Formats: sequence, structure tokens, C-alpha cells
Amino acid sequence: MPVVRDLGVLLRLRNFRRLLAVRLLSQSADGVYQVALATYVVFSPENQTTPGAIASAMAVLLLPYSLIGPFAGVLLDRWARRQVFVYGNLLRASLACCTALLLLSSVPDWLFYASALCVTAVNRFVLAGLSAALPRVVDSERLVLANSISPTAGTLAATAGGGLALGVGLLTDGSDAAVVLLGALLYLFSALVSLSLPRPLLGPDLAEHRVPLSEALSTTARGLVAGLRHLAERRDAAYALGAMTVLRFCYGALTVMVLMLCRYAWSDGESDGLALLGLALGASAAGYFVAALASPWAVGRLGRYGWLALCSGAAAVLEPALGLPFAPVPMLATAFVLGLVTQGAKIATDTEVQTSVDDAYRGRVFSLYDVLFNVAFVAAAAMAALVLPSDGRSVIVVGTVAVLYALVSLAMLRRRRTSARLSRTGAKE
Repeated sequence: MPVVRDLGVLLRLRNFRRLLAVRLLSQSADGVYQVALATYVVFSPENQTTPGAIASAMAVLLLPYSLIGPFAGVLLDRWARRQVFVYGNLLRASLACCTALLLLSSVPDWLFYASALCVTAVNRFVLAGLSAALPRVVDSERLVLANSISPTAGTLAATAGGGLALGVGLLTDGSDAAVVLLGALLYLFSALVSLSLPRPLLGPDLAEHRVPLSEALSTTARGLVAGLRHLAERRDAAYALGAMTVLRFCYGALTVMVLMLCRYAWSDGESDGLALLGLALGASAAGYFVAALASPWAVGRLGRYGWLALCSGAAAVLEPALGLPFAPVPMLATAFVLGLVTQGAKIATDTEVQTSVDDAYRGRVFSLYDVLFNVAFVAAAAMAALVLPSDGRSVIVVGTVAVLYALVSLAMLRRRRTSARLSRTGAKE
């Protein structure tokens, strides 16, 4: 098969293998660190976990991606990318060690969160740099395949890192500091592997003309505004993005609820809670995998809006049916369903944006997409912090989320009919 042959060629490219190793080590460390932060906030015996604390942790983990992401490229085009990987990972290793010391000490919560925020903020530069450097180690014919393999492998590495963190936490009797130090070690390994890449190889070409930094930053900001205006003119993409934002909000609210249930309602100790959380994450990941298999067929049969409507409608029915008992087994089934429908909807939305938005605006629209995706999750956590009881059992949250899913499903069915009518008549909105 051509794909298998091209994959074999890619893996024979020495510098591609090295860059991929940097990504795998870096993102596995991200997974370790994020799970360590989550378990400290949720499952630490020293802490009285609250939904507000969970919301704060999610803000620390996600907001840097949204706020820094659109502007990271401006700086990456001015710094040697190899050095970004070396110094970025060394900085994160050092900050992770500081976080471990803070975990072992009695310090104010804001200091702990500030340390964690610095670690996750640097991550945006490293990930963007990995994507920008990829064309420097792969020929143009195989760049699409490389772009498919590298991010997917990185996501799997982050998931494996999270699983490793849970395992180490169980083996060390819940020592969050030990888990964070494991993440620091992986960051250090990523920095060392980065040194195996020649510094000039990854670019950027510093000899090329560059505009002043202030002008580049203001141009980026104006570009995002232009992307928003363009999106307003592409109704199909705008509706899909709106639907995905609401679905992400629902997923975020239920994630906080499950964390609280694992911590207080379903377990007598930290180990039991961590094991249940691991099962919930595994069930959700299985749903993501099934969505990747089912979505191409479903979109082909139902269309993008039809698949979005089916995903939302299924969640509106199954989420309260499985979630209201607030029992572990039905909730694990809920995690699977929500993983499937959320990822299925995201695949349909990604495709809609890619096909409906002009190529000149696509990057800016996807930057806005990234902002909406993460801000919706954090907003959901903040909402849950206001209404969730201490044990996580909330009929209000389950019911509200079900109503939101149903409204999205109805809106997508209506949009599907409108798009079909416009397509038949050749009219424009």
C-alpha cells in the first residue's frame, strides 16, 4: 500500500525520527504533568476538593493555549526552533521541579497555580514549533502524511503519559510530587534529544526580511478580527462552530461532575478514586476511537449537519438516562457515549470549516476555533463550580446539559434543511 510505503520512508528519515522523538517525549511529559495537577487538585488527602478548585486547574491547563496560541507563531518566526525545543523543555523541567517542591511545602494555592501556569504556557510554543519545523525534515510529497502521523502520535503519547502518571501515583501511594518529577525527567529527555538536531536545520530563515515585532503582533490581532468577519459570512461554518462550542461546554460541565463523583461519591480513598477516574478516561477515549471510525461513514450518509444532529440528539437522550442514577457503571457508559458524540461532532465541524472557509482565512478561523474550544471548557467548569454540590450529584447539571444537547440537535436539523434548500435553488443567504 502507498501509505504504508510512505510511512516506511518517513521513519527512515533520521531527522524526522528525531523530531518525532522530541514530540513524543514532550507530549508524554505534558500528559504526566496534567494528570499530576488534576490528581493533586481533586484527590489529594490534604485538600478539600471543590468544583471551584477544579475550575481553576482547568483554567491553568487550557487558557494559555487560547490566549497565547494565535501569537506564538510571531515569536517562533524570530527564534531558532531547535533552541525553542531545548530551552523550552529545560525551562519546563525546572519549573516542574519547582512545582514538586511546592507540593511538598505548605504554600498558598496561587503560588502553586502560578508555577503550573508557567509550565503549560511554554507548551504552546513547543507544540507550535514542532508543527512549524516539520516541513524542514520531510519532503513536500510526504508532508500530508507526516502532518497526520505526528499530531496523532503526540496525542497518544500524552494519553500514555496520563496513564503512566496514574500508575505511578498508585504505586507511590498518591505522591503527586513523584509524578511531577517524572514529568520533569521526560521534559529533560526531550531537551536532550533536541540537541541531536542541527540548529540551522529547523529554521527559521533569519536572513529573510522581518517586520518589527510590534507590527507583527498588531497584524496578527487584525488578522483574527478579519477571520471573525469572514466566518460571519460563512454561515455553514459559523453554525458548526457554534454547535461545537456548546457541545464542548456540555462535555466540560460533565467532566467536572465526574471528577467530583470519583472523589467523593464513588470511592472511600484516593486509590479507588484514581482507578475510577482512569476507567472513565479510558471509556471516553474508546468513544473517541469509535467516532474516528464511524464519522466518515456517518457524514457520507447523513451529511455534516445530519451527523451533528444525530450526535447531539443521542447525547440528549442517553446522558440523562445513564447519568441520573449517579452510579459508576452507567456513568462509565455515559463517558463512552459523550466521547463518541463529542469527537464525532468535532470531526464534522473540522471538515465543515475546512471546506466552507476560504484558504486565505483558514488558519485564522482555526485559531478562533481553538480559542472557543478551550474557553467553552473552562466556562463550563466555572458554571459547574457554582451549582455542583460537594459530592458531585447534581440533577440540575445533568438536566441543563441534556437541554443544551437537544437544542443543538434541533438547530442542526434546521440548518440541514436550510442548506439543502439553498443548494437546490442555488440561492445565497
